Amino acid sequence: MAKKPPRILSIAGSDSSGGAGIQADIKTTTMLGGYAMTAITSVTAQNTLGVQAEETHSAEFVGQQIDSCLTDIGVDAVKIGMLGSPEIADVVAGRLEQLDVPIVFDPVMVATSGSALADEQTIAAFERLMAMATLTTPNVAELEILGGSGALAARDIAHLAKGGDVDAKMVTDRLVRPGVDDCIWTAPKIATRHTHGTGCSLSSAIATFLGFGLSLKDAVGRAREFVRLALHDAPGYGAMAGPLGHQAVRMDLTGEPRLNQITLPVGNYEEAVLFYRAIGLVQIVDSPSNGYARFESPGGATLSVSTGHGEIGGASVYFECLDVDAITGQLRDQGIACPQPVDQGWNWRECWISDPSGNRICFYQAGEDRRYPPWRI
Repeated sequence: MAKKPPRILSIAGSDSSGGAGIQADIKTTTMLGGYAMTAITSVTAQNTLGVQAEETHSAEFVGQQIDSCLTDIGVDAVKIGMLGSPEIADVVAGRLEQLDVPIVFDPVMVATSGSALADEQTIAAFERLMAMATLTTPNVAELEILGGSGALAARDIAHLAKGGDVDAKMVTDRLVRPGVDDCIWTAPKIATRHTHGTGCSLSSAIATFLGFGLSLKDAVGRAREFVRLALHDAPGYGAMAGPLGHQAVRMDLTGEPRLNQITLPVGNYEEAVLFYRAIGLVQIVDSPSNGYARFESPGGATLSVSTGHGEIGGASVYFECLDVDAITGQLRDQGIACPQPVDQGWNWRECWISDPSGNRICFYQAGEDRRYPPWRI
């Protein structure tokens, strides 16, 4: 029996152009295998150019939406985004205080386009929500308004200080938690103007992973990978800050080992490349000198061909893992001969075994580098 998806409640505003807010939350949660529910705080007329109009719902109506979800479907994690008014912030806090589930609070104050989405009274009401949240996720400007990382840490507020807005070649995100050493992620900044909804997508991804039962550190790490993949796959819509490519980020970052690549032995490299291009696969790696090419199918699975990596005489089957060390540890507990995973120069961490018939099986963890390796075409 398949496991039921975690129930993720997003409390946020609507973005009519679909790039941010509730729409980004629903796309993110769905693509990561969760069940998305919503309590919409406000409705905006919005696109990549800015917010043209906005109507805020009553605090009572927002509370009724939350009640409808909690009393019937239930909830495993909550994401809070744009609130719209201090009254809504108070109602949301009152509803959530009774819950014992992870809460991720994205203190939305300004849209990517620069439009203000929270007034001073609403920002003042954030304090109660930050105190109860599992994690607060401010960007550079929001963190400054909230008093800075040191001020939040002094109030025992766990937060992710996001660095995507800094004008630098590298992006640094810092997870700050009371009584725990900071956890820092650094990665090259992806050169793109299509960043509309990155904060919404990141916070809802974190909430979804927490709903799956991941630790806070692992949830943040996987959520960062999700957003980076979505940035790579942005469809290019809009005249200014365009939306992310949520639709292209499939569930490679969740669940049990996922079958998503097979490497086939071939005799002639050029003939094999032409053949798999002809049947409609998109070539993403081309390395004639190594006799290796990789293709991607519309469903996200990849197929590789190789002329000389030990595959002649049999295929190699690849299973992507959320945590390859944990998976291989479970295999050893079941009596399956399985060596410790090894870090490879192409940014994979992998472990090779053989099935009872001698077929080559690879369990690996690659994240962003599975679909976007440094040598990608």
